Amino acid sequence: MSESKKQNIETLLAHDEQRNPNGAVVPPIYQNSLFTFESWDDIDQAFDNRMESFIYTRGRNPTVKQVEEKLAALCGGEKAQLFPSGMGAISAAIMHCVNAGDHIITIKNLYGPANNFISSYLKPKFNVEVTYVTGKDISDFENAIQDNTSLIYLESPSSAVFSLQDIEAVAKLAKSKGIKTMIDNTWTSPIFQKPLAMGIDLEIHSCSKYIGGHSDVVAGLVVGSKQEVESISLREFEWIGAKIAPFEAWLLLRSLRTLPIRMRQHQENALAVAEFLENHPKIQLLRYPGAKSFDQKELAKKQMTGLTGLMGFQLKTDDLEKIKAFVNTLKYFHLGVSWGGHESLIYAPAISYLKELSPDQFAGLGISLGDMRISVGLENKEDLIADLERALELI
Repeated sequence: MSESKKQNIETLLAHDEQRNPNGAVVPPIYQNSLFTFESWDDIDQAFDNRMESFIYTRGRNPTVKQVEEKLAALCGGEKAQLFPSGMGAISAAIMHCVNAGDHIITIKNLYGPANNFISSYLKPKFNVEVTYVTGKDISDFENAIQDNTSLIYLESPSSAVFSLQDIEAVAKLAKSKGIKTMIDNTWTSPIFQKPLAMGIDLEIHSCSKYIGGHSDVVAGLVVGSKQEVESISLREFEWIGAKIAPFEAWLLLRSLRTLPIRMRQHQENALAVAEFLENHPKIQLLRYPGAKSFDQKELAKKQMTGLTGLMGFQLKTDDLEKIKAFVNTLKYFHLGVSWGGHESLIYAPAISYLKELSPDQFAGLGISLGDMRISVGLENKEDLIADLERALELI
């Protein structure tokens, strides 16, 4: 067993496997496009071992490799591959698992761009079928399996409504049928949920969220077995040219040092905000696995070891002017599309979903104009609650 495997997560992320050049406490950035060799034989051998050799940064780079190794260990996988965005990771991993004419099973409340890639790109271009399920019961997946099903794609908790799927049960079912499984595990971060240990084949992250944590980098991640990830690396990753820049990888390395402590603070703040919202008379519904009213609490406890800062709630109004006034009054919750950074954010899913989905598809998500999504950041929790309380007076 390697030394890194014996370390606790906090120590693994805070220290580097090898001493940095000149005793530098922060590793250098290998901000170069290519690597040179002493001889013909040296470069010839490098091409024979492209997964471990540094030839051209579109393939391998020392800075990127260092981050990938830490992320693989953090997720409990054998290998990790970084991408320039979460969607880069998602699309490459799906293409790895699916051929023309195959069938995908996924959830109804799937992240919008991932849904568009499956339904608006793969379906018409490669005749890939897709079945959407609620995913709350294992029978949803079992009943949807077809002879040509090659992938079950999960997102737990799911976008917009934060519903869970029984990850271990789905993985077990899929393995019995020879079907690959993938999960977007961005919400929980690798700190609070370990899908690979539950039998999932490929774990996906938008590193722009909690892994990055500072809203200054866009990146994606695929983690899994050595065989699966190396296949993606040598095919989809290299052939599409979806490389991450060394500087962006270095920013992720910086962020990993504080990931565990940041996640604990996100959790503490979010639980306080959730309790406030759940008891407020202007809130119709709170969507958060940490809420007392959450209908899948036992499943959350079974497969998650903690909670993060992203949640949804429904205002007790569909009056668009009141909804806009509520959003525009907020001081500390800034209006923006992403989440998982140090700052608190608010977004109304209806803004983008109504542009991406048909009215029937939007209605099928079970959300309304009054649905809000907030990312609880690292500010003082009492200030955040006061900010929400002041804006809710306008409802």
